[in-house]
Amino acid sequence: MTWRTPEELALLTVSRKVMNDEFEAAFSRLDFPQGTQAALDALDEVERLEQVLSVFRFDSRVQYINLTAHEIPVRLDEELFNLITLCVEFAEKTGGAVDITSSPLWKAWGFSKRKGQIPTASALETALANTDYRLLELNSETRTIRFKKKGVELNFGCVGKGFALDIAARKLWEQQVDRFLFQGGLSSVLAVGSGWKIGVAHPMRPGKRLAELILNNEAVATSGSQKQFFRYNGRRYSHLIDPRTGLPAEGVISVTVIAPTATQAELLSTAFFILGAEQTEEYCKKYSGIAALMTIPIPQKAGFEIRSFGFDKEQIRFTDDRKD
Repeated sequence: MTWRTPEELALLTVSRKVMNDEFEAAFSRLDFPQGTQAALDALDEVERLEQVLSVFRFDSRVQYINLTAHEIPVRLDEELFNLITLCVEFAEKTGGAVDITSSPLWKAWGFSKRKGQIPTASALETALANTDYRLLELNSETRTIRFKKKGVELNFGCVGKGFALDIAARKLWEQQVDRFLFQGGLSSVLAVGSGWKIGVAHPMRPGKRLAELILNNEAVATSGSQKQFFRYNGRRYSHLIDPRTGLPAEGVISVTVIAPTATQAELLSTAFFILGAEQTEEYCKKYSGIAALMTIPIPQKAGFEIRSFGFDKEQIRFTDDRKD
């Protein structure tokens, strides 16, 4: 038997600030000496995708689409066309709970400038009228997108990091790195290989864990309202807005989702936050390979309850810190 020292077993991490967050690839330096270059190539891919997907860059591809697609069909490359098609598919599966056209609502509530505000009735009505994935016209033969009206905008904030992880991970695969963790900020993780242990942050106790998840060639994403919100007249308004009503979602503190890909996990974590416990449970029963951990507030106790759906007992272990 060959023994490995703790130093040999330690993971090497390669990180970079991109997409306004810290992306990090972690792998065994002993098993994958080529891993550093592979990780750098993967991070280069994330930067490339930021140039495509970011609404904060005036020269991004999505900004060009937003300025042009209401006038003429815009031709897309296969990668972006497939992403938009997938987002429309998940919008349909979730009854419109996750919608890449909800940018007008995000702006109306002031979250685009991180200055939350109560929109006027007319502003909210206009934003809601321009929010609906069915206002996107996709042509698979010409691989084009057209907006059915002016005022529609694409925003990939509900999926961009997860998609970047899935696409960029190919650079690691291409260089035979077949066991690694690839993380986009604190909200999205792609685990390639089996037996990866991932902590779920406690929603009310910084530095504490609510649970630990075991990932086997899966991804996990978390959506929550703990950081982005504002208060007005004693009421709390989350940045996660229901595209169907135009109002900030209520009734959930956080939701963590396991799915086969990081793209799916991120889309569903947003959708489940909007849908709440009952519809999330129905979704997890209907579609295999999906699991969700949700924290729900109990106002009268100033605490929360935990609901879990779709987990195998080997996938999840609650910690002693789970009590609120």
